[in-house]
Amino acid sequence: MSIRYKYSREEGSRSSLSIRCSPLTRGVTRSTCYHSPCYHSLPQVFTPDTRGDQEHVLPLPGDQEHVFEDVKMLVQSAVDGYNVCLFAYGQTGSGKTFTMIGNSGGTLPGIAPRAYHGIFDLLEGNRKKFSYKVSVYMVELYNDQLLDLLDVSHAAKLDIKKDKKGMVVIQNAVIKEVTTVDALQGVFDEGSKNRHTASTKMNAESSRSHLVIGIVIETTNLTTGAVLRGKLSLVDLAGSERAAKTGATAEQLKEAQSINKSLSALGDVIQALSSEANFIPYRNNKLTMLMQDSLGGNAKTLMFVNISPADYNMDETVVSLTYASRVKLITNDATKNADNKEIARLKEIIWKLKRGIELTEEDEA
Repeated sequence: MSIRYKYSREEGSRSSLSIRCSPLTRGVTRSTCYHSPCYHSLPQVFTPDTRGDQEHVLPLPGDQEHVFEDVKMLVQSAVDGYNVCLFAYGQTGSGKTFTMIGNSGGTLPGIAPRAYHGIFDLLEGNRKKFSYKVSVYMVELYNDQLLDLLDVSHAAKLDIKKDKKGMVVIQNAVIKEVTTVDALQGVFDEGSKNRHTASTKMNAESSRSHLVIGIVIETTNLTTGAVLRGKLSLVDLAGSERAAKTGATAEQLKEAQSINKSLSALGDVIQALSSEANFIPYRNNKLTMLMQDSLGGNAKTLMFVNISPADYNMDETVVSLTYASRVKLITNDATKNADNKEIARLKEIIWKLKRGIELTEEDEA
């Protein structure tokens, strides 16, 4: 079972967020946890001082389909030409990867695989009105290095840039075009095999890196020639860690230091944005550079905050809830990315020339 606390922020362009409480893991008894008086059957760490000012409290079964309900309209926005970001934050072992990806057997798919189906369901349903092109890249931030999960050689140096409309792009990353949901899932499975994971006392399969999946969706109106270009960013952040709890090895300690450093930088950005500071320290870390269009940028953003129900994780839970209370104050400037047919054609030619791709007769016409 899980409980979800959702900030309803459809109006304007506030960031939205949901808070998910993971079930108790083996070895943790119910007697070690606080219990919410509203949900006696669900062990919670919430007290009146830490509940915050959530607008809605929605008790739901811990089933992934219900969680995806928060995401459906945002998937539609990505198809409609908006920049959309969905990401999960929380301490290690709190269920972030389960929320974003699902379980290891694939029987309980998370946000990402459901979004893949959602994208192609929408595109195929409008095939008579629009043509479309879908492309995907997949990178991880591991020990302060940005690595291409679709290029095991890691020969190309990846650079984080922003285009003229403020959308983050990763130069030199392998970008694969996909035409079906199975092809998209296949690319994801290929990249996932290269992601850094390890076993700790807190998590049997702990993510040792921040994962970013970028899906670019370009649709062309067959009547007017108008082109919409949206991007869906799916981000599975590695969890904050305390060495005393994880039993980390020497290598894992190095990884944890990098993870905690990047999450601290993310916290600094969230704090600066929520307090409307004049300077936002995006460039202090590659993680915040990757997410600069999602937090305070031009994206529609939904953040899942995953927490543990155990009272010995209270400190980490309070930190996560503090993040949540700040994120809901951040305002993004979500705008649709639209071009006319000729501008879109010229951009396609420039993109091909930069990559040494031979132009077609249609390009040169």
